[in-house]
Amino acid sequence: MSARSKARKRALDILFASELRREGAGVALDRAIADGEGPTNDYTTVLVRGVVEHQSEIDKLISDASVDWTLERMPAVDRNVLRIGVFEVLHMDDVPNAVAVSEAVHLVQDLSTDESPAFVNGLLGAIVRKLG
Repeated sequence: MSARSKARKRALDILFASELRREGAGVALDRAIADGEGPTNDYTTVLVRGVVEHQSEIDKLISDASVDWTLERMPAVDRNVLRIGVFEVLHMDDVPNAVAVSEAVHLVQDLSTDESPAFVNGLLGAIVRKLG
């Protein structure tokens, strides 16, 4: 597993845990760092802080592209993987869109439902096409 793949997984862990605890992801990241459990890869911090900073924009794109699924109805893993993927597509010029989509699909393959890879792939693909 590449360093960036591990960073994406750790970012997902932080985003997911912050939802379960009903605390901001930035707060969860800062607490993990203070407790000595913070990310060892700077890219994790970039992803978490980027999702937090751009979450309203990201969530709107996901909601607009989603048919019959609200953000709240999506599995928490899928929702947060989509946020990471959309952030990378929008704001990480050194990450090709195809890589962002592929990495997101890989994360949900391992961590979510059997239907999640197709769902995440289709939704991120629609967003990439819309952004042109």
